[in-house]
Amino acid sequence: MQTSGAPPERLALYSALFGGAVAALHMGVRFLAPYADPLMLPLATALTGVGLTTIWGLGGPDGAAHAEAWRQLMWAVIGAGTCLGTVLLLARPRRLQRYPYLLAAAGLFLLLLPMVPGLGIELYGARRWVAVSGYTVQPSEFAKLPLIVFLAAYLGQKREVLAAAERQIRVRGVKVFSVPRMRHLGPMTVAWGLAILVLVGTKDLGTSLLMYLVFLAMLYAATGRKSWVGIGLVMFGAGASAAWWLFPHVRQRVDIWLNAFDPQVYGAAVGGSYQLVEGLFSLADGGLWGTGFGSGRAGEIFAADSDLILVSIGEKLGLTGLMAVLLLLYLLVERAARTALAAREVFTKLLVTGFAMLFAFQVLVVAGGVTRLIPLTGMTTPFLAAGGSSLVSSWLVIGLWLRVSDACRRPPPDPEPGSGHEATDLIALPGGARGARRGADAEGGADDGVSPSSRATPRR
Repeated sequence: MQTSGAPPERLALYSALFGGAVAALHMGVRFLAPYADPLMLPLATALTGVGLTTIWGLGGPDGAAHAEAWRQLMWAVIGAGTCLGTVLLLARPRRLQRYPYLLAAAGLFLLLLPMVPGLGIELYGARRWVAVSGYTVQPSEFAKLPLIVFLAAYLGQKREVLAAAERQIRVRGVKVFSVPRMRHLGPMTVAWGLAILVLVGTKDLGTSLLMYLVFLAMLYAATGRKSWVGIGLVMFGAGASAAWWLFPHVRQRVDIWLNAFDPQVYGAAVGGSYQLVEGLFSLADGGLWGTGFGSGRAGEIFAADSDLILVSIGEKLGLTGLMAVLLLLYLLVERAARTALAAREVFTKLLVTGFAMLFAFQVLVVAGGVTRLIPLTGMTTPFLAAGGSSLVSSWLVIGLWLRVSDACRRPPPDPEPGSGHEATDLIALPGGARGARRGADAEGGADDGVSPSSRATPRR
């Protein structure tokens, strides 16, 4: 109504497709996982709906410009189907820990696939896409899933070894730092090397930063050692500093971040800060209540429906709408954290925690980038940003969470009759039964040569 003065022509079709897919998913979850968390599915649906509406509104009154919203709708329907398939096929998530190294190999293969000559393509300064039959796929969005499963399985098995400290550093008797054993720095070194490899090979600053932060969070959750986090941050800082000196595209991102309003940086033909600055102006135009979908400048900014989707929401819905969307994302992560606390197995706890930290850090990196708190990384926001890879992988995580929460919230089964687990009735003894019992013991002790006080046979 705000863009053309009349309801969209495809409103009924859009509502029927998305509503039908979500209704089918809801019915399937109620049948397959009746004890699943009741808020996860509505929260994911609301976020996907906000993303679809924002992407459609950025197209303006021209109906031909809504092709991106139609593609996003198709991906949303596919994502709901993959979520239902996950709930159906993954009846016991703990079985995933049987194949840790196979999953690690699959994740590394997907992560490094864009580096293959002739298959990977470089767009917008980063090499993280693969062209397949005219379509582009971002394998790193799917690579995060098996890598987090591998980390959950590995850290669940090695948590006691990694938690052991070689010595403690104390100041006036107060422990300030625990030094881990040097031979256990292998996993940290491998993760650090992988992050640098991704940064160098694909020029994907966001994915390397995100996966390393998730690894540190899962390592802390498994061991409870703050020293691991401190060592990891120092190593990443050293690697990032070296990357800044060695690679021009990293220096360019930092220069855009620090000198966004510099005329030379703003007016640069390639790699300038025009996108970032215009996004900040769009957020300012949105004010408290937003400009609505009929006005604003966000539709003219490059990647307003993907990398800068939070900027578009902030302009169209204002600070109030943006904070409401961030609150929905926070509630989704909170429900996942609650599920992790209720899980009975270490692997399941770490698995759910890893995906919760993935969503939390992803939103943090995106929001920090568009507001100039950190360099802009070009990452997508779960459920909101345009792109099939991100949306489908996010719905896969929701399916996993639903299955795990169902197992955590499901009450224990009642014992079957005749199984040997019947409840035992307790019968109170009469008041004089205890004295009679003592008298019988004394008589028995005198007869059989056993002392009533010690119940031991006396020496003869």
